[in-house]
Amino acid sequence: MFQMGTLGLGSNLFLSPLAGYTNLPFRLVIREVGGVDLCTTDLVNARSLIERNPKALKLIETNDADRPLAVQLFGAVPEEMRDAALYLESLGVSAIDINMGCPVRKVVKTGGGSAMMTELPKTQALVRCMVEALNIPVTAKMRLGWDDDNITAPDLARALADAGCATIFIHGRTRAQGFEGTVKLDGIRRVVEAVPNLPVVGNGDVTSAEAAALMFEATGCAGVSVGRGAFYNPWIFKNTRHYIENGELLTEPTFDERIRVLRRHYELMVEVFGEDRGSVMFRKVAPWYAKRFGPAKPFNKAIVQIRTRDEFENVLGDYLDWRTQFTDASGNLRPQYELEPLMASFMKDPETSVESRKSIPVPKGPVEVW
Repeated sequence: MFQMGTLGLGSNLFLSPLAGYTNLPFRLVIREVGGVDLCTTDLVNARSLIERNPKALKLIETNDADRPLAVQLFGAVPEEMRDAALYLESLGVSAIDINMGCPVRKVVKTGGGSAMMTELPKTQALVRCMVEALNIPVTAKMRLGWDDDNITAPDLARALADAGCATIFIHGRTRAQGFEGTVKLDGIRRVVEAVPNLPVVGNGDVTSAEAAALMFEATGCAGVSVGRGAFYNPWIFKNTRHYIENGELLTEPTFDERIRVLRRHYELMVEVFGEDRGSVMFRKVAPWYAKRFGPAKPFNKAIVQIRTRDEFENVLGDYLDWRTQFTDASGNLRPQYELEPLMASFMKDPETSVESRKSIPVPKGPVEVW
């Protein structure tokens, strides 16, 4: 269904890397729900992998159920990126993804992430160095450019295609936008048009099956990758696949199903990280699920304090009792408490939509002085 270089995949829907979230437990949850094939790890520092740093090794932890798997690397030294990728290939990883889109300062200042969009010849040489050394696909995740005045993605995509890159993942925002503002589908389309012989996967603010379908239609992309939208809605891959194949929208998962997946995610966190560490890490995960619970203030306040499995069960039990005041006899939210459907920024009416734009400080001036 999707050909990534020498790697054949059963789905053209992808789980995007999301630092601090797309660890082994979440990838397993997504795979169990269904609809996805290739998942990608958190971004990992290439040098840390070469040095076998324990934290870096934990980021790439996997098992037999977590296949096929891509690892996302960041770094700016070709030899380090190549050697880290060779190590990952020896472990049985299916593909290597290079982070060229992360806008966070600590990544950019090393020359990695979004900074790679500013030096096309250097970035092309790095990718070529990796492609020539590996027998598995090398892909790249990028943004549209540094800011609205410096849109470099089409040129970079052409350079990477020439270097042997197997697939381009393109987030429809600039580095300056961070994760706010409207995703620009026309920007993604220009990247698709720039490399007609290379698969391009669109990404950014996909929160529903309808949003994914619109991204396919409006951009001509070969695939769609979902990051934060999968935390709101772990069923997004299954639902999108069904919608595209059958033209039918599946019903929203029930509250009981959301709680089942929440519990499963917690159990996997404990299994992989231990009860103490897993409970602490789950504090930042649970509120994502709660965004689709309806009234959830007591739950959100209490869940971020859990330290043990018993505390998790107590918090969840108390919340389930408290929530009944907002539901009917069937357990469904009463009409006044029902949630609005999730809507991607690029599906909103620009005349009526008011969005706060969270800017990330960027250098002024042309590319030459970045």
